[in-house]
Amino acid sequence: MKLLEGRTGLIVGIANDRSYAWYIAQALLEAGARCAFTHLPGEKNERRTRRALEELGLKDPWLVPMDASKDEDLDAAFGRYAESFEKMNFLVHSIAFADREWLAPGKFVETPRGAYLSAVDVSAYTLVGMCRRARPMLARGAASGGAAVMAMSYYGGEKVVPGYNVMGVAKAALECSARYLAWELGAEGIRVNVISGGYLRTLASSAVGGVSEMEEAVPKRAPLRRNVEGADVGRTAVYLASDLSSGVSGETIYVDCGVNTVGL
Repeated sequence: MKLLEGRTGLIVGIANDRSYAWYIAQALLEAGARCAFTHLPGEKNERRTRRALEELGLKDPWLVPMDASKDEDLDAAFGRYAESFEKMNFLVHSIAFADREWLAPGKFVETPRGAYLSAVDVSAYTLVGMCRRARPMLARGAASGGAAVMAMSYYGGEKVVPGYNVMGVAKAALECSARYLAWELGAEGIRVNVISGGYLRTLASSAVGGVSEMEEAVPKRAPLRRNVEGADVGRTAVYLASDLSSGVSGETIYVDCGVNTVGL
């Protein structure tokens, strides 16, 4: 029997086959989980997500549109999930947004109010909004195999990474939100954790100024002398979704080849 056999959940954030969410889906599926998915509204976004899922061998995935910045979209997507599945054993939040105009060294102090608020809304508040809607299904999951919520962060939410700017602020809010959610939902057996993945060249990371220097610097500084791979994060997600992490909640787990432990 596979580690996650009999468990079902929702993955939010697969944009293409290079995203962390894609590697998480790959690992969860290989461990026997049944996965449902959302995509950003629009035919182009749906096609892109479907192509990524086809790479995972899924020809007819459960896939619905959702703009997480809109309450009505959250209501509709989680409502449709509840109609299709009786429980939710895991929820993967792997979305973030910040206007790339303000993601460059020296631009943080110029960040306008609207750009600041939209980054925190999409990157952090949406975790709270999703958990509120998923709570009854997660509680049923906790009673039948376990329930785990996981969100994706980055070290720029704890230390200054020049150019990460307002996204770092949003990730700090995300990590703190996860801790408060872990406290409130823990009474129902629902665990909430954050994976702080290292630098990976993705659609999102390409928007941050100075990423090429980051890609070159990490293998020189990290204890493992390499950049993180998507599969590293995928395997950590399997751990968090399984009984192997039954006593772990409210944590930010670094999967970055150890670079966060190095001071210089």
